[in-house]
Amino acid sequence: MSQLKPLETKQHKETACLIGVDSEEDQTFDFESTMAELNALSHTCQLDVRGQITQNRHQFDHKYYVGKGKLQEINEFVTMNDIDVVVVNDELTTAQSKHLNDTLNVKIIDRTQLILEIFALRAKSKEGKLQVEYAQLDYLLPRLQGHGKSLSRLGGGIGTRGPGETKLEMDRRHIRTRMNEIKHQLQTVVNHRERYRNKRIQNEVFHVALVGYTNAGKSSWFNTLADETTYEKDLLFATLDPKTRRIQINNGFNLIISDTVGFIQKLPTTLIAAFKSTLEEAKGANLLLHVVDASHDNYKTQYDTVNRLIKDLDMDTIPQAVIFNKKDLCTGEAPISEHPNVFVSSKDQSDIHHVKDLVFDCIKDTLDYYEETLSSSEASRLYFLKQNTLVTNLEFNEADETYTIQGYKNK
Repeated sequence: MSQLKPLETKQHKETACLIGVDSEEDQTFDFESTMAELNALSHTCQLDVRGQITQNRHQFDHKYYVGKGKLQEINEFVTMNDIDVVVVNDELTTAQSKHLNDTLNVKIIDRTQLILEIFALRAKSKEGKLQVEYAQLDYLLPRLQGHGKSLSRLGGGIGTRGPGETKLEMDRRHIRTRMNEIKHQLQTVVNHRERYRNKRIQNEVFHVALVGYTNAGKSSWFNTLADETTYEKDLLFATLDPKTRRIQINNGFNLIISDTVGFIQKLPTTLIAAFKSTLEEAKGANLLLHVVDASHDNYKTQYDTVNRLIKDLDMDTIPQAVIFNKKDLCTGEAPISEHPNVFVSSKDQSDIHHVKDLVFDCIKDTLDYYEETLSSSEASRLYFLKQNTLVTNLEFNEADETYTIQGYKNK
C-alpha cells in the first residue's frame, strides 16, 4: 500500500518594489540608510523585494508622493515585474495612498504600516499586543475615507472594504470605542508599573536600562548580564516586550536591569505614543546603557538617531554609558563617544568583566561617598549595606571587633 505524500505548504511570498524620495526639505535622516532599513524591514515582513526606485526632489509631491515622470517609471516596473506590493519609505497621507493605489492598482504600504506589521508579529505579551493594536487603530482612523486596497495589509476587517459613508461612520465609532477600551486596559498596566517603580525608588534599588538601535545586541547583553535566555535573534525588533530582572554586581550590590524595544530612523509617532508605558520603564532609570552595533556601516547614524530619540523622550538628563558591541565583526579602529564606553563582544567571556566594570564605575559616579564603622553585633546593618550600597572597601579591626566600611550610596 503506497503512502500518501505530505502536502506542500510553502508560503508564497508577495513581490515588492521599494520607492523613496530624498527630499531637500527633510534632511533629518540619512536617506541611503533609511532605504537600506526599508529593505530589511520588507524582508522581515517576508516580502520578495524585486527592486527599488528613488527620486531626488525639493519636496514630496502632495498628490502622488513622487513626481509624475517617476510615477510612470514605477508603473512600468510594477507591470513588467508582476509586483504585488509597493512599499514607500515615508508615512503617506490619505490622498497620497489613494492616488498611488488608483494609479498603480496594487497594494500600497508605507513605512509606518510596515513597522506596525512587524510589531504585530513580534508582540507576545498581552500588553505588547494591546499597544500594537492601539497604534494600528490610531493609524487607521484618519485614513478610513478614500482608502482602497492600500490598508489591506492591516489584516482586512474594519475599514478595508469601504461600502459607503454610513459604514465608515460606524467604523469610526467602533474604532474609537475599541481605542478607549485599550487605553483603559493599558492604564491598568501603567498603574501597576508605576506602583512597582515607586516601590523600587522607596527601596533605593538602582535601575539600569538597556537602550539602543534595533538589532544592536541589547538582548544579548541583557541575557549575559542577567543570566537569562530571552528571545535573541539577528532580526529587526526581535525584542518588543520589555523585560526586567534583578542582578548583583560587586559581590552583593542589587540592581534592576531592563531590556527595551529598539529604536529606528523615522520611528512612527503613533508607535512612540502607543509604547509610552514601555518607554516609561527606561525613563525611570538611574543609568542608560546605550548598546551600539559598532560593526554596522552606519553605526554613527544609528548612534545619533538613538540619542535624538532619547532627547525627544526627555531622557537626556539620565547618565549614559555606551557599549560598542560586536567587536568580533569589526576591522577598523575602536569607536569613540563623549560618554564612558567600552568596545566589546557579547561572545567574548572576558568582555563581560569590562562591561560590569563600566557599570560599576558609572553607578559610583551617580552616588555619594560614605564611611561607616559597625560593631561585630550589627550584622543586619552590614548585610543591608552590602546589598544596597556599592561597597568598595571592608575591613575588620580585631582590636575592637569593628568593621570599617567605605562605599557609595544614593544621594
